[in-house]
Amino acid sequence: MKNVLIAGANSYIGESVKTYLMQYQDEYAVSEIDAKGLIPTADMFKGIDIVFCVVGIAHIKETSKNRHVYFEINRDLVVSIARAAKEAGVKQFVLLSSMSVYGLKVGHIRKNTKPHPVTAYGKSKFQADEEIKKLVSDNFKFVCLRTPMVYGHNCKGNYQALRKFALKSPIFPDYENQRSMIYIGNLCEFVKECIDLESQGLFFPQNAEYTNTSRMVELIAKEHGKKIKLTRIFNWMLKIIPIGLIKKVFGNLTYELVDTVGKYGFEESIKLTEE
Repeated sequence: MKNVLIAGANSYIGESVKTYLMQYQDEYAVSEIDAKGLIPTADMFKGIDIVFCVVGIAHIKETSKNRHVYFEINRDLVVSIARAAKEAGVKQFVLLSSMSVYGLKVGHIRKNTKPHPVTAYGKSKFQADEEIKKLVSDNFKFVCLRTPMVYGHNCKGNYQALRKFALKSPIFPDYENQRSMIYIGNLCEFVKECIDLESQGLFFPQNAEYTNTSRMVELIAKEHGKKIKLTRIFNWMLKIIPIGLIKKVFGNLTYELVDTVGKYGFEESIKLTEE
């Protein structure tokens, strides 16, 4: 039996992992702690084997007024949790980091690609990764999960924008692109594997194959009995328009195909997401 503590109660990914692990009640005891107003101490982590830390601010518009909060939460609080966990004898610290540490809207990322964050979100995430790496020892393993876009039932973020388009528009560009993404069920399975294998290091958890944006929109519409027409008529514009949103939707942004999870195939994942 492994005692797993999820730091960051009520988060989408944290709650999903908790529910997933609780299917295996003979293997894991799962508890959680709320990060709001938290001042971490070693006593909070006594008897815990693994901490899965999902504490962080995301999906809010970054401004000059709130920029400091990213560093206070995503870096300072997270590092404080890791230090308290190590002091308490926690054996493994699994951190939900982000692809944003690379600062790219388009490109291909390898394990040796140098991070270059450009937002407060990305910078705060990267700085937390770097500080926690300093805590690694024979008795304290660190798993850094730099996830790409995560999607699943009731998820937040960019998936919802694509979903709205799929359900409202009669047409969508038929554009060849590739993006690394991960379905929440595959991410939960990856976290479980990291715990079971007592892993350590940097990981790029992702679906077994890259996602094509047009195909994703088509499948979302299909799940709702709606046929959307894919057209190439706009493709020439998509290639030359330098707007960040266009690049975010139709550009290529991929990890090297490592740390893949194929428990749920792409079509099945969309079906489950749209249930």
